[in-house]
Amino acid sequence: MQIYGKSDVGMMRICNQDAFCVLELPNNAALSILCDGMGGAKAGNIASKIATDTIKDYVIKSYSPQMTSLSIENLLRGAIDTANDEVYDKANSCEDYRGMGTTVVLTLVKDGTAHILHVGDSRAYLITENAIKQITRDHSIVQDMIDSGKITEQEAKTHPKKNVITRAVGILSHIDSEYNQVDLNGGILLSCTDGLSGMLSSDKIKEITLVNKLDEVPDMLIVAANNLHSNDNVTVTVVAE
Repeated sequence: MQIYGKSDVGMMRICNQDAFCVLELPNNAALSILCDGMGGAKAGNIASKIATDTIKDYVIKSYSPQMTSLSIENLLRGAIDTANDEVYDKANSCEDYRGMGTTVVLTLVKDGTAHILHVGDSRAYLITENAIKQITRDHSIVQDMIDSGKITEQEAKTHPKKNVITRAVGILSHIDSEYNQVDLNGGILLSCTDGLSGMLSSDKIKEITLVNKLDEVPDMLIVAANNLHSNDNVTVTVVAE
């Protein structure tokens, strides 16, 4: 199993409110956690770090190589629910943290299958030689407008509310996360914050991913986003067998 990740503050921000973790699990499994914090300079980075650390600790303590797909889904849901409790409690303990939250893309890869649970508009893609497919669906106002036929995907790129998300970890006492399961089939599972997906097209992400060694992909994608003067933090993780 190969797994790599990198985070960068980007070209316009002073503070990096993204957080991530990549690690190998027993019996050739892998875990990727990627978060994009929100709530101001004092809070977004706190929310993303709490969520990342809480999820990592939960999975490490609870994961077993004998787990079925249903058990893994329940494990991931438990991890995000616990992270939501931690961020929510912290947000309500201090006025400076009030309203903070974070997106999450949580991926566990085992036996050629990626189990993905996400909240918010950070994304997971499956990249093969012939295609790139977005696995997650953005939890955002503009995505809801696209789904209802009010705007097109092209119009969404410049919509004034394109960065407004409808779900985030830590905002409410209960979190509604979305689960997806996909076979890798020799492909690459890439997760990223909107600092990347908002700057590079899917085809460009695919092109850069396939022409570089896997351990160089996060660096190369971040460089490409920053060359376009990314106005946000940029974080990328990649997993492949």
